[in-house]
Amino acid sequence: MKKIAILASGNGSNAEEIIKHFNGSTKGKVAIIASNKKDAYVLERAKNHDIPFISFSKKEMDEGLLEKTFEALEIDLVVLAGFLLKVPDGLIQMFPEKIINIHPALLPKFGGKGMYGMRVHEAVKEKGEKETGITIHYVNEKYDDGRVIFQESVKVEETDSPDEIAHKVHALEHKYFPKVIESLL
Repeated sequence: MKKIAILASGNGSNAEEIIKHFNGSTKGKVAIIASNKKDAYVLERAKNHDIPFISFSKKEMDEGLLEKTFEALEIDLVVLAGFLLKVPDGLIQMFPEKIINIHPALLPKFGGKGMYGMRVHEAVKEKGEKETGITIHYVNEKYDDGRVIFQESVKVEETDSPDEIAHKVHALEHKYFPKVIESLL
């Protein structure tokens, strides 16, 4: 059975969907959830599902904590689910094409440093885009630059608010992210 590590910084709704998807699976399981914020709600979600978890500082991350932890747990795939820090180069080198991210837009549009969460949906609305969606991609040394694995789009109505756009995108994330992860295992 393959072991998944989830990196998250916030609420963790995608992390929970992944946990539920692999609950009872023979293909994979969530072995740990790691967050750079000790008060992130994703850690409560981990507790609620009896998933081991850690929180860490940027300094600890830069000093190799994630590499040591994931190596000890024999992690097979690292999943970014709302993780807002740049992944350390050492982790990328340790897990080549084994770290994936979900981005709330159709990359290469609306990607890069600082483009996350509501900032993306506000930019989509501001530009008058007719569609948006999700991109699941491999992580490399640059923000939102790795090879695309999967994209799915949704229509944006002229009357949609950024909140309504976010709701549509979240529905896509919850539907497709666990399935794409499973296909990669």
